[in-house]
Amino acid sequence: MNNNPMFLLRNGIRIPSIGFGTWQIPNGEITYNAVTCALKNGYRHIDTALNYGNEQSVGKAVIDSKIKRSDIFVTSKLPAEIKTYKDSLESFEKTIKNIGLEYIDLYLIHAPWPWHKKGGNYTKENIEVWKAMEKIYKSNRCHAIGVSNFEVSDLIAILNNCTIKPMVNQIKYCIGNEQKELTNFCQQNSILVEGFSPLATGAILENKTINEIAKKYNVSASQICISYVLQKGVIPLPKSTNPVHIEKNLDIDFEITAKDMHYLDKLTNSIKVIIIPKIKRNIRKRLYAIKWNKISK
Repeated sequence: MNNNPMFLLRNGIRIPSIGFGTWQIPNGEITYNAVTCALKNGYRHIDTALNYGNEQSVGKAVIDSKIKRSDIFVTSKLPAEIKTYKDSLESFEKTIKNIGLEYIDLYLIHAPWPWHKKGGNYTKENIEVWKAMEKIYKSNRCHAIGVSNFEVSDLIAILNNCTIKPMVNQIKYCIGNEQKELTNFCQQNSILVEGFSPLATGAILENKTINEIAKKYNVSASQICISYVLQKGVIPLPKSTNPVHIEKNLDIDFEITAKDMHYLDKLTNSIKVIIIPKIKRNIRKRLYAIKWNKISK
């Protein structure tokens, strides 16, 4: 079993190398049971967000686990739509109340633009919000601060106008979608990269190439995907509500060879994820899997 070794943030805070994601897991019994299962299986890094709507259940699972609070790393996020200093401070208070903990370990700006205005220029607003993030950090109710979905230009704007540099950038990261330029910039500036959707929301688990490599190591396709992200120096944030998958996703006690890593590097994800609300998730998943399989041929 993976003993969940640590990464080190620029301020000396230690962060477990594999996190448990909770995006799209409903608040209530489902989230509570999933996080409880994750903690029982050895996860010590839980990721949530105000917009996920499940902070209450995450916090309750952490508290009920009876695990020493300092041994669990909890992340939440400021909603992308919030772009003022005052609203940022108020939103953090809401998160603290929801989660029921005295402090959280990491607080992130969820995106550089509101979701309904994706790609818009909010540089001025992000600089203002970052000032609020710095105040939150100095309050000692948040042990690290960072961003999510920020591109290089977004990061440069913050770096040029801050007193405390971002410690983390959480981005989409998986085999075939490494975001090399962005990842390199972050790592060169001591900004730890976290990767959400390391399994591409399940789209790549049926990929022929990945499954062939998984058989070679006697592991699952998901374990190959998670190990790949880790070996790139990025923290993967897999999510699941299935107890078997939750356990296996932490069981990364092998290393992919340099040759196989290079082979996986050549997989190119040409899929652009388009959210179509009326299309059920399992249908989208099958469509993505078909495209991934075409890529591997």
